[in-house]
Amino acid sequence: MRPYTEATEKSMRKFYGTLSEKNRRRYAAVEAQKLGHGGITYISKVLGCAHGTISSGIKELNELPEESGYDARIRRPGGGRKRYDESHPGIDEAFLDVLKNNTAGDPMRENVRWTNLTQREIADRLQVEHGIRVSEKVVEQLLKKHDFRRRKAQKKSQ
Repeated sequence: MRPYTEATEKSMRKFYGTLSEKNRRRYAAVEAQKLGHGGITYISKVLGCAHGTISSGIKELNELPEESGYDARIRRPGGGRKRYDESHPGIDEAFLDVLKNNTAGDPMRENVRWTNLTQREIADRLQVEHGIRVSEKVVEQLLKKHDFRRRKAQKKSQ
């Protein structure tokens, strides 16, 4: 019995080596069950594990509940990078300071303001003038937060 190619067997062994002991048993059991009769013997030779290991894995798989109740989250809540406004408390003031000389608005609608600076230019000025390094995505969020629009020149048809 040789259902897998040599390259597939090599990949299986490589993957098997990265798993924890419990996951190794379960992976070997799943592979053996896919093959049916003779699968345990074949997989034990391919992966270099004992027949008992695969049998234990099959038993564990059969005892698993239908609904695992498993929390897919691996990291603790609150981990990861903090939001820009948490890591730079004065970013709103610095942002408005960068835009103060490059802001215009619609005299008919007070809530419409715009700037002629690009997001990249705003990010660069925040870094140079205030030492705050942010991405263009953060600048986009700041523009939206403070109700700014990007002013674009429009062509008029004759």
